[in-house]
Amino acid sequence: MNKVIEGKRIEEWIEDYPLLNEIIKTNEVFWINKNDTSNNHNASLSKEDIVDASERLKRFAPFIEKAFPETTPAKGIIESPLIEIPKMKRVLEKDYEIDIKGKLLLKCDSHLPISGSIKARGGIYEVLKHAEKLAIEHDMLSISDSYADLDKPRFKQFFFQFSIAVGSTGNLGLSIGIISARLGFKATVHMSADAKQWKKDLLRSKGVKVVEYQSDYSKAVEEGRKQAASDPTCYFIDDENSKDLFLGYAVAASRLKQQLDEMNISVNAEHPLFVYLPCGVGGGPGGITYGLKMEFGEHVHCFFAEPTHSPCFLIGQMTGLQDKISVQELGIDNITDADGLAVGRPSSFVGNMIGHQLSGCYTIQDERLYSFLRTLADQENIYLEPSALAGFYGPIQLHSHPDGQEYVTKHKLQEKMESGSHIVWGTGGNMVPSEVMKEYYQKGLN
Repeated sequence: MNKVIEGKRIEEWIEDYPLLNEIIKTNEVFWINKNDTSNNHNASLSKEDIVDASERLKRFAPFIEKAFPETTPAKGIIESPLIEIPKMKRVLEKDYEIDIKGKLLLKCDSHLPISGSIKARGGIYEVLKHAEKLAIEHDMLSISDSYADLDKPRFKQFFFQFSIAVGSTGNLGLSIGIISARLGFKATVHMSADAKQWKKDLLRSKGVKVVEYQSDYSKAVEEGRKQAASDPTCYFIDDENSKDLFLGYAVAASRLKQQLDEMNISVNAEHPLFVYLPCGVGGGPGGITYGLKMEFGEHVHCFFAEPTHSPCFLIGQMTGLQDKISVQELGIDNITDADGLAVGRPSSFVGNMIGHQLSGCYTIQDERLYSFLRTLADQENIYLEPSALAGFYGPIQLHSHPDGQEYVTKHKLQEKMESGSHIVWGTGGNMVPSEVMKEYYQKGLN
């Protein structure tokens, strides 16, 4: 390993951060963030920005309800259930010989309407914001109008003059492609080699142009950005640097608080909340973490989950290098069945926004994802795609790993764990074709 990264050989980085040795071997690790200050200092975004995003989604609700009838029960608000999963908890405790203290819940973003994943938050929000801006600038819409009108032919004809592009491993492309095409935009999704065929097929069936690459996520984003720059009518949604995507995700926090209130679940000094979020480039889990810290401050503890072969955010945070280091530079192949998490280089924007708020990161083997997938299906009759199961290893590691126990002790949580709650964020799954899901389930049996 003679490679030099930011002026230091890899051996020197390993000397400074010994955990890198295990990460390079693609072993499962659990890392605690020593720089966690649990606050929002130096933030370039405010609570008002999140409220503004939430209000914009409410304005669009009449259009969403009209264009996507599956949102009718929620009157056009795109939201997912929060449910307790006691059977899954019991099996995990038995299988891993631990006692998970407190409640175990699943946030079912796997069942978000329109595109069936967490990306239905940020991706759809950014497209809607762009559509609103264009329509207002061209005197076709005012904020006081009924946004249900956006489903009329004249708006479709108007939006067809413009195009939207994005680079994606799958789910972000689905959300952006579906909503863009429904509004009338010409949509292009640049997809990495990791993207599943069924996601490409679904997008094409909606009239979306799919450009395929044999390389990874970063290349798809780079090429998409480059092509969009040459077209003045094209708006590129930048998963690595977008504040609007980030804000769309952050809106989830206030809605989650309302759901917890309805379930009589408190979050305060005596009732800690632990949230486990699958992480790719960082936007989704980063935005949600930012919003949760706005709502609950030091009483919420957020952990990011990554595949052992794609631990880009962990590496960026631990070394402080953010996007100046990739997993490939460390000799890690970035190949994982968790397609939404197959990212080799993290977002520095997100890393800088929430690095001080992050409690820690951990990695998980693909085989374990399939095991969780099967168990959740058997115990709770809930089917998620592999990447969405990454969160389930979090409460296990927190309760069994020495560093997890050190975290609990450091934050003086030992006596409060029984009255706390653990939320696993289920990021995708309900749009997976049944035959593909059967294959996933079979892998969990092996």
